[in-house]
Amino acid sequence: MILDAQPDMEVVAAVADGAEAVSEARRLRPDVCLLDIRMPKLDGLEVTRVLAGPGVENPLRVVIVTTFDLDEYVYGALRSGATGFLLKDSGPTLLIEAVRAAAAGDALVSPSITVRLLQHLAQPRRPAALPANDPLTERELDVVRLVARGRTNQEVAGELFVSLSTVKTHLGSIQAKLGVRNRVEIAAWAWESGVVS
Repeated sequence: MILDAQPDMEVVAAVADGAEAVSEARRLRPDVCLLDIRMPKLDGLEVTRVLAGPGVENPLRVVIVTTFDLDEYVYGALRSGATGFLLKDSGPTLLIEAVRAAAAGDALVSPSITVRLLQHLAQPRRPAALPANDPLTERELDVVRLVARGRTNQEVAGELFVSLSTVKTHLGSIQAKLGVRNRVEIAAWAWESGVVS
């Protein structure tokens, strides 16, 4: 109901199990597939591997939406090709943002999970230097720090007292300067470089 209520979204199928998810996704080729971790017949991780995993020709974009907040599921989903991982209690706004991000080729992970994931990735840290030719501005570094702490674009805008479009402009500039594709890679760079600790 949440997604169907959006003027730019249409739910093209709802399925009862993982096997049906695979067959309908292959038949319909939706822009984004929403999957749960635990589904009958094939679980969400296996469905993700089949639809979006390494070596899949023309992979689909998959967002996992689940109640199971376990690191093994998060890592498994992301390694299997998921472009998003949300907890069901994240709320409708983040769900809509995750679907839009996936459709645009970006990634979105629940903020609480993002922080844990990045802390895990940052354990054996090797400092990454700031880009020498085009260094980040102080304001861009402020945005990077908030993204690395799992803040949404709306939250970044609120904390920095700027508009949402200004945050998006900063993110585009940051991605270009760092040579990264999405906010997850920005956050990973921030943790690895020591910009956030």
